[in-house]
Amino acid sequence: MGGTAALRKFFSIVGKISNGLLSVCAGTASFIFTMGALLLLRDLDDQIVASIAMGLFALLVVWVASEKPNSRQARAVSALIDRLLAVETGDLKSPTPRVVREELPALASAVDGLFKQVRSNLDNVHKMAMYDPVTSLPNRIHFKREAERILKARRLNEPLALLFVDLDGFKEVNDSLGHAQGDHMLVKVANRLRAVVKEEAAQKNLLHPLIARLAGDEFTLLFPSIGGVEAAERIAQRVLASLSAPFELAGQKIAIGASIGVALCPDDGADLASLMKAADIAMYHAKACGRSQVCCFNNDLGAAFEEKSRLEKDLREALGRDEFELVFHPQLSIHTGAIVAGEALVRWHHPTDGVKLPKSFIGIAEESSLILHIGDWVATTAAQTVARWQALGLTQRLAFNVSARQLEQPLFFTQLRRAMAEAGAAPWLLELEFTETLAMRCSERLLDEIAALRSDGVSITIDDFGSGYSNLARMKDMPLDRVKLDASLTRDIDHSESARTIVASVVHLIHGLGAEVVAEGVERREQLEVLRTIGCDLVQGYIFAQPMGGDEFAEWVQSRSALERQVLRA
Repeated sequence: MGGTAALRKFFSIVGKISNGLLSVCAGTASFIFTMGALLLLRDLDDQIVASIAMGLFALLVVWVASEKPNSRQARAVSALIDRLLAVETGDLKSPTPRVVREELPALASAVDGLFKQVRSNLDNVHKMAMYDPVTSLPNRIHFKREAERILKARRLNEPLALLFVDLDGFKEVNDSLGHAQGDHMLVKVANRLRAVVKEEAAQKNLLHPLIARLAGDEFTLLFPSIGGVEAAERIAQRVLASLSAPFELAGQKIAIGASIGVALCPDDGADLASLMKAADIAMYHAKACGRSQVCCFNNDLGAAFEEKSRLEKDLREALGRDEFELVFHPQLSIHTGAIVAGEALVRWHHPTDGVKLPKSFIGIAEESSLILHIGDWVATTAAQTVARWQALGLTQRLAFNVSARQLEQPLFFTQLRRAMAEAGAAPWLLELEFTETLAMRCSERLLDEIAALRSDGVSITIDDFGSGYSNLARMKDMPLDRVKLDASLTRDIDHSESARTIVASVVHLIHGLGAEVVAEGVERREQLEVLRTIGCDLVQGYIFAQPMGGDEFAEWVQSRSALERQVLRA
């Protein structure tokens, strides 16, 4: 408002100055004209004519001086100024004043056109700010604003349901068909969600359900005045069935499905933030349980999430507090009994929970960037351990696992080589283990990097074979030294004919690829005998030893290898 008052004052001062100057000029001109006439004209006829001329001139000057500040055009300009200044109060809709349209029609038309364009631009900006440009659904900002309004207007204890929808397999659509087709898929998903919501609202007389696309492949649906958890779960199942039906895309039928989390207000949260958190937790649980499922939030899920959050916080501090340790589990030749390698396993010495095994925290680390830091520590520590063993005269390999997140890092192989060089570790004493699924999904670039590392002397092993997805065509092209059978394959091998048949076939296949077979999880002598008969090369399990520290492992190799050969031959 200060700007408006100043502008008005400025125009008022300018008007007064111009009027004053015009009056002074008119008076001065009249005075000079009159004096000249009186001095120069002596004849009566001339004086009469001059008097008439002077009278007309005086009238003209008086009219100009009086009409300047009060003319309709001046009033039109003043009215236009007032209209323009009204923009400061947010008025973009009022037309130009009538006096402006009558006195200055071209200017009035230009001003009206300008305001129309400004309103259009503001509408476009608002749409861009509040709606998703791909699906035209409300975006996160719009959803948050509208949902909070709905929650505020909700009657006490009136149930309200929030569905959090995350598409399954959407990334694969983007990767295989491109982002343009991915956007087309999102439009189809949005249309199916609209159809479900519209039908539910019509059948159950629901009040203004709200759909939004939050980001990527995440959608939310908010249902005010819903019947309860049973009604919310029924609607979620309808949404799941709709999204599970194949989509027509680029001349193909594409099936993706969705994982859906459901949360209710007030049971699972009284405000939007807690409600969205509960629905998000339920959605992730549905995804962890196999995808394409509906999961409703409950107290157990909430407690598990809080525990997971606590562990993640502790993990972030564990490296700085030096709480990790590597222990080593031996691998033996099934034919000679020689100890040929040790597998490095991570142990976390938690300050309050005690020793934690990898299964209790690696999954959490994988979901965050923490696995990168843990993986770097494991690789560096493994290289240093190999160097110490090498100084003691040990020639056993040391194997350690590499995660998918590590391989995604462009400098992983460079950093690994640097760690080996700084520790003085011989490359042929190190062995990298990749999970079966990860090995099958490696890009050509990664396969080339792995092949180069193997050329340097590092051994390459596929871990947990039989627990994931295998592509035999990919396996024959992989740089590969060994394949480690998952314990689930060998668990029943001593009393299950079908298990023996499967393992024998797998061993024959791996040998055909020119690789060795490692059987892990060996706990009974009967398993050992069957594996020897089938033709397995290496074995690992509690029948020989528990995982042990680095120094203990070195002593065990030096002093107990003869005893292990006796166990193998017995």
